[in-house]
Amino acid sequence: MKLSRLALAIALASPAAFAANETPRFDEQLKLPEVVVTASRTAESKGDTYSAVTVFTRDDIERLQPSTVPDLLRRTPGVQVMQNGGRGSTVGVFVRGTKTAQTLVLIDGQRANDTNLGGAPLNTLSVDQIERVEILRGPRSAIYGSDAIGGVIQIFTRRAEGPGLSPRVRVAYGSHDTWEQSLGLSGGNNATRFNLSLNHEQSNGFSRSSLRTGTDADNDGFENSSIALNLNHRFSSQTEAGLNISHTDSEYEYDGFGWSQFPYDEVKNSFYSAYLSHQLTQLWSTRLELGYSEGEMHNLDRAAVTDSFNETERESLNWTNSLSLSDAQRLQVGLDWYRDHIHNSGRYTEDSRYNAAAFLQHSYNGENFGTEVGVRHDDNQQFGTENSWNAAFKLPLNDRHQVTLSYAEGFRAPLLSDLYYPVNCYPGWGCSGGNPDLQPETSRTYELRWTGLVSPQVDIEAAAYRTELEDAINGWPPANLDEARIDGIEVTVSADLLGWQNHLSLSLLNAEDRATGNDLVNRARKTLSWDIDRHFGQFAVGASWSASGRTYFDPANTTVIPGYGLLGLRARWQAHPELEVAVKVDNLLDKAYYTTTNFGVPYQEDGRSAQLAFTWTPSL
Repeated sequence: MKLSRLALAIALASPAAFAANETPRFDEQLKLPEVVVTASRTAESKGDTYSAVTVFTRDDIERLQPSTVPDLLRRTPGVQVMQNGGRGSTVGVFVRGTKTAQTLVLIDGQRANDTNLGGAPLNTLSVDQIERVEILRGPRSAIYGSDAIGGVIQIFTRRAEGPGLSPRVRVAYGSHDTWEQSLGLSGGNNATRFNLSLNHEQSNGFSRSSLRTGTDADNDGFENSSIALNLNHRFSSQTEAGLNISHTDSEYEYDGFGWSQFPYDEVKNSFYSAYLSHQLTQLWSTRLELGYSEGEMHNLDRAAVTDSFNETERESLNWTNSLSLSDAQRLQVGLDWYRDHIHNSGRYTEDSRYNAAAFLQHSYNGENFGTEVGVRHDDNQQFGTENSWNAAFKLPLNDRHQVTLSYAEGFRAPLLSDLYYPVNCYPGWGCSGGNPDLQPETSRTYELRWTGLVSPQVDIEAAAYRTELEDAINGWPPANLDEARIDGIEVTVSADLLGWQNHLSLSLLNAEDRATGNDLVNRARKTLSWDIDRHFGQFAVGASWSASGRTYFDPANTTVIPGYGLLGLRARWQAHPELEVAVKVDNLLDKAYYTTTNFGVPYQEDGRSAQLAFTWTPSL
């Protein structure tokens, strides 16, 4: 039978109810705001998780109208974003003060971090092809292994709306001659569901260099085409299989700052995954996933015959089992395996490695208290074995408030570029390259979190944490720092006041290199995000305010990047049951700001910009 949203939420929250009903479809679970998948690699009630998690559903994405995935992530407490060029260029994401390579990114369950560069292709993903985004803050290496020191970001591509056919067409035009066009078709029947999305974006861009001289005075354009397909079939009430495919092909320009004339990058990324899930008994469900991904980046120049390139491949296999031991207890048991390959113009001495792992996690959610204990054993081809632990204790103060005390370990294996980048020598600069003597990074995080329902209209979550990093990799050539320490406080308030929906996030951070006492680069000590929205019949209006304190560009803390505050406005009109019109203005006050520099020259961010969009969803 098909569960209603309320019944599905109850089924997920209670193992007994879950066992008594038909296993919910995975695509239906992904549409529920109070369900979380990333915390334990299986769907569970958000209230039962032991980690700080922010969830953006499809409804949230349409309400907030973000232009890119980084625009959406900026609204998350403890998350800071830095972009190294115009739209489409590489993005740095700092979760709870950790660097980009210390946060694991998953796309439909598959690892997306580049084994050579560390980041994931968040810059090329189309928000119109996304069903939901889950941001888990804090280490999760006991479940995911390497890279999950700062947290885990999981992106799920768009899913079917239900039986029948549901087409959609979206066209948007905005500043800098920016066009966005997308086509989508979803549907099926009670057994088979699918969603197909096609998207194209292009923009003339603007000059990111503040020099505005020579070749750096030109606009930095962007173009991206993408396709995403999700297909799943229900063989019976207990057995389901699915397939996910996504591919992006993009090109973006940037300023060379005298090192090159008209540089641009061509980037392609593909992710393929298939899964088979089965409810073996009322108490035991199992899921087998097979994945493959490939990435390709070419660094080019329109005024020269140059081509440095980087190509990566990853094969993966995951087997996860969930056992409901009782109404209050659940056990997660799984095996992980993946192999990374790299091929680039640098010709590394080592170009592949594998990682095999097993993990176990037990959770108990009783009336008087709750506990979670997990452990994972990784066997890495280069670095041998690593054990990661996590433990948490949850104490309900009453039916409205609870506190959670947790401890978690994390680790990250060095990138292949950190280890084996060829040594190059430059006159006047010396020689530099990879460091094959690097050791894996490790971390310990202690956290105290309080969640409370102050009133039926006001929900508050606050967390204080400390992360201690050992052998943190930094600099070039890369080296293991003795220790870094990150202290932070996060406060999130969700409130419905006088018909206005408010979401406020405040983060206070002190990320310090313990050897020097200096701040870690690109980490602001204070960040704030506030979204406010309201419906007036067929109309909806909203505003966003975000602010960030100053950061430092260099480890010596001599180059300061000033703080900034940004205001944005948005509105939507349901002009017809099949037609929605949306408009937004970002950086309304035309604030001049930047988040990073290149040899002391700021990479300017966009000033005031606007967009008008039409979405047509005809009925068939």
